[in-house]
Amino acid sequence: MDQVTALAKMIDHSLLHPTMTDEDLEKGCAIAREYNVASVCIKPYAVRDAVRWLTGSDVLVGTVIGFPHGNSTTAIKVAETEQACRDGAVEIDMVINIGKALQGDWEFVASEIKAVAEATHKHGAVLKVIFENDFIEDDAVKIRLCEICSEVDADFVKTSTGYGMVKGNDGKYSYQGATEPDLILMRKHSAPKVQVKAAGGVRTLDDLLKVKALGVTRVGATATIAMLEDAKKRFGIASDVDVSILKEDTKGY
Repeated sequence: MDQVTALAKMIDHSLLHPTMTDEDLEKGCAIAREYNVASVCIKPYAVRDAVRWLTGSDVLVGTVIGFPHGNSTTAIKVAETEQACRDGAVEIDMVINIGKALQGDWEFVASEIKAVAEATHKHGAVLKVIFENDFIEDDAVKIRLCEICSEVDADFVKTSTGYGMVKGNDGKYSYQGATEPDLILMRKHSAPKVQVKAAGGVRTLDDLLKVKALGVTRVGATATIAMLEDAKKRFGIASDVDVSILKEDTKGY
């Protein structure tokens, strides 16, 4: 596998922004197919469409559960997971109940992640657990989440949704996404079998290479074309893609 292909297979092409139309989603799947990325992470209602659009490719179809705030009941998250898998999703990105984690209700948090993991694995799918680290200031909480995910056999721990905006004292919103300290922490405190997904802020080839060096194996990204075209140039691989015909939507991550 050449360097560009290896980098492409780290990317979950994100198609989650609320304003994306069905036409945008189909174009996003065309980008994912053209660049042979790992997967698309698409809105739940469009999973069946994505399966159809990506038939014959190696690109997997993933979706989100309890997105973006994680406030759904456990039963609803499990039902969403079951529906997504029946529709053809093979990768599930779930958001934890953030408030429960912050208050230290670890029995609830572990039970919920385990329930979604069991529903996911029953269908042969992969589970990625989103912490939403912008909302979690205490590293001890992140560490405990890594431990729980390892204990209940989650496949990935994931930094962020891409939409976890924090309101400052000035009334303005800010967002960090995948930070180096968090990625180091998550890799250190998760079992070796649990992979790490970075989401938010990975927008350039240098960003991608940096998180890869930290042990990240997947990234959620919208800047797929920019990163992989840059990779082709840097690693001396001729591009066979007419990028002028591919409109990349960089909303979200």
